[in-house]
Amino acid sequence: MGTSLLAFAAFAALLTITPGVDTLLVLRASAAGGRGVGIAAATGIGLGCLTWATAGAIGVTAVLAASQLAFDVLRWAGAAYLVWLGARALWSARRRRADAPSIAPAPGEPGERWSRWRALRAGLTTNLLNPKAGVFYLSVLPQFLPAGVPPLAGSLALAMIHVIEGLVWLSLLAVLVTQARTWLTRPAVRRRFDQVTGAVLLAFGLRLAIDH
Repeated sequence: MGTSLLAFAAFAALLTITPGVDTLLVLRASAAGGRGVGIAAATGIGLGCLTWATAGAIGVTAVLAASQLAFDVLRWAGAAYLVWLGARALWSARRRRADAPSIAPAPGEPGERWSRWRALRAGLTTNLLNPKAGVFYLSVLPQFLPAGVPPLAGSLALAMIHVIEGLVWLSLLAVLVTQARTWLTRPAVRRRFDQVTGAVLLAFGLRLAIDH
C-alpha cells in the first residue's frame, strides 16, 4: 500500500505542477482579488477533483466513458464555460484600455472584481464540467490501487493525495502572485495579463470543444 501511495504521489505531483486551466484560473483570481481569492479558487478545484474521484469510485463516470452523448454534452458545457471566462477577461482588457487611467489603481480596485465565493464557484464549475477529469480518475486511479483494498476507500485516499498536492501548489502560486500584485495592478500590465489569460482560456475552451 505504501509503495502504491508513493508512486501515485510522485505521478500526481508531476500532473499538478503541469500548467493548465487550473493554474491559469488561480493566477487570474489571485491577481484580481488577492491571496484569499486565489486560495478559494484552489479549494474549488480541489472539491471538483474530489467529486470526480468519488463519482469514479462508485461507477458514475463509467457512464461518461461508455456514452459518447453524455460525454459530449458535458464536454461542450465545459468548453462553453471556459470560452465565457476567456471572453470576460478579454472584455475586461478592452474596457481597461478604453478607460486608460493615468495612474495605477489601488491593489483592491482593479477592473473585474473577484470575490472568494466567485473564485470557489469558478474552480469547482471548471472541474465539474470537464468530463476528462472524470475519465482520468476512472482510468488512472485503479492502476495504483493495491489488491484487496476497497475501491471507494482506496480511490478517495489517492484522490486526497492529489487534492492536497494541488492545494499546496496552487496556494503557493496564489501567494507569489499576491506578492507581485502591486506590479500586476498597473494598467498596462493588467491589461496585457487579461489579454493573455483571456486568449489562453479561449484556446482551452475551443480545444475541449473539438477534442474527442
